[in-house]
Amino acid sequence: MIRSKRGLITTGVLTLVFGVIVMFPARVAIGWFAPAEVAIAGIKGSVWRGSANEAAVNGLYMRDVEWRLNALRLFTGELSYSVEATPMSGFLESDVSIGYSGALTLSDLTAALPLDLLADVTNVPGLQGNVSLTFDRIEIVDGLATAADGTAQFADLMIPIFGRDSLGGYKAEFFTQDNGITASIEDTDGVLDIAGSVQVSADRSFEFIALVIAKPEAPQGIRQLLETLPAANELGQRELRYAGIL
Repeated sequence: MIRSKRGLITTGVLTLVFGVIVMFPARVAIGWFAPAEVAIAGIKGSVWRGSANEAAVNGLYMRDVEWRLNALRLFTGELSYSVEATPMSGFLESDVSIGYSGALTLSDLTAALPLDLLADVTNVPGLQGNVSLTFDRIEIVDGLATAADGTAQFADLMIPIFGRDSLGGYKAEFFTQDNGITASIEDTDGVLDIAGSVQVSADRSFEFIALVIAKPEAPQGIRQLLETLPAANELGQRELRYAGIL
């Protein structure tokens, strides 16, 4: 029982503040705080729990977005939401947290996406196929992934540099290291037998190195393209190397 007038006032103020937080319109909050690269339409609900008909982030388009505040994370210094969204096909579910430093963290991420949605994000025009993502954590600072731990499974992969034929399926395992992010790459049911790695550094540089050999079922166009690579080693493998800046 609250016995003092001060106690009653304090309780009333806290109740009012809590009510404002719970019911604060998400439309207003997003208008205040959303960065320019984020576009959201059809907003309903509050910052506590709400939804949007559609959203686009850096060219990645989603529909039927729903969010729910993870209130207990506030005590750890994070603004965290459980988010579900639907791309043109597939799904995306993740906890999304923003720390006081501004770092964006995706945790317990599961998603199935068509790769053409990621063509602009990855700066690979014409990218096609499908990808399934299972990540414990992805941390993004100033638009660059600085940590990533999880798996990406690619199916019916098509990369324009290899022509218009499907390359089949591949798997990439991502690990966070002191000098950046490393991923090991191998084929699952691809037309290329591949053993490779990708290194992404904090200065936004990346390097992809792999040893590849065409499988018997590889299309002739891909075989001809591999002939342009450096000479094969004693196992018939050719080195594929690509580097750049993200």
